[in-house]
Amino acid sequence: MKNKKAETVEAAIAAVKDGDIVLVGGFGATGVPEKLIDGLCDRGLRDLTIVTNNAGTGRSGVARLFGEGCVGKLVCSFPWAKESFVFKELYDAGKIDLEIVPQGTIAERMRAAGAGLGGFLTPTAVGTDLANGKQIMNIGGRDYVLELPMRGNIALIKADRVDPRGNLTYNKTARAFSPVMAMAADHTIVEVREEVALGDIDPEIVVTPGVFVDTYFITGFYEIGKGQ
Repeated sequence: MKNKKAETVEAAIAAVKDGDIVLVGGFGATGVPEKLIDGLCDRGLRDLTIVTNNAGTGRSGVARLFGEGCVGKLVCSFPWAKESFVFKELYDAGKIDLEIVPQGTIAERMRAAGAGLGGFLTPTAVGTDLANGKQIMNIGGRDYVLELPMRGNIALIKADRVDPRGNLTYNKTARAFSPVMAMAADHTIVEVREEVALGDIDPEIVVTPGVFVDTYFITGFYEIGKGQ
């Protein structure tokens, strides 16, 4: 059995390199892999494309990546939250690019990538600027946008429990986009609260099977916003 456990953050994120497309789990401040993100910042990575739900909160997590100059482009659904002031400052200064993707669309694009699909049709964004440059198809008298799969080089996600095979469970809404991100990335890295013995997780409650997990790092519990 392959050893997927990393003993340090540095070892866990060793596969990440400059210019990578990085899928980052979380919903607001919940479920954000702050320890792994801090590791990327400490390495001083540059020109990353970050795919996530929103543009960070405060100065920790994804917002710290922006503040440290690690990110060249953000792909997200909600960039203008009050708490996302770090991103807003950089965007207004022309120091970071932005692509807005509706929340359901961004999730389905990643799911399509993980499922090996060539794309999907959705009525969302028809007739708006978000559909500019995309193929429109009319089916049954209704227009649909063709959305293509969104795959990442890396997924950084946060889970609650893991066994040595990498099988994961999540803590309620901290689950968010993490399962589809794990499927859509070439290399999935997980920070997890607790490791348990093989067989201690009922197969019926496994959310992300270990086949989608490349590396995991045990963080224990820490307070949200204080990952450093």
